[in-house]
Amino acid sequence: MGTTTIIILVAIVAVVLWFIAVYNGLIKLRNQTDEAWSDIDVQLKRRYDLIPNLVETVKGYAKHERELFEKVTQARSAAMGAQSIEEKGKAEDMLSGTLKSLFAIAENYPQLRANENFLKLQDELSDTENKIQAARRFYNGNVRDFNTKIQVFPNNMIAGMLGFKKYEFFQLEEAAAKEPVKVQF
Repeated sequence: MGTTTIIILVAIVAVVLWFIAVYNGLIKLRNQTDEAWSDIDVQLKRRYDLIPNLVETVKGYAKHERELFEKVTQARSAAMGAQSIEEKGKAEDMLSGTLKSLFAIAENYPQLRANENFLKLQDELSDTENKIQAARRFYNGNVRDFNTKIQVFPNNMIAGMLGFKKYEFFQLEEAAAKEPVKVQF
């Protein structure tokens, strides 16, 4: 009776320790993924803050481009109001498209391109876009790791019991990702 009891106790302790290890691993990955999303949010907020200044600077030179300014403003509002990751991705793609149009318009105004404030805002926005791209990659890597962890056996049993859900990847729309970059001189 003593050996059997010890074996059963050891097995129970091993299962409990394994359960704790899997649970803690899931919590760690979920927190890392949430942190990665927070990094994206910080960069997107920086982007949203730069856009009104950029629009105002361009407005001073391109007064007759009112429709474009309205589109940029609407796209910014839509992006700021997007709730889900999928909505956020679509809204950000729309905003990126309108910003490309804004910079294309700026090409038609040599005085604007020479404006120090415009150049600074353009550089800051470019830097922010690079940071958003890096934050997206970091977030998507964390999503991949978390989703893999909750889907592999036997972790999937614990994840299912405890209500862990898959995260969505933050990605570009297919059409926007495959669109060729237009360069004008």
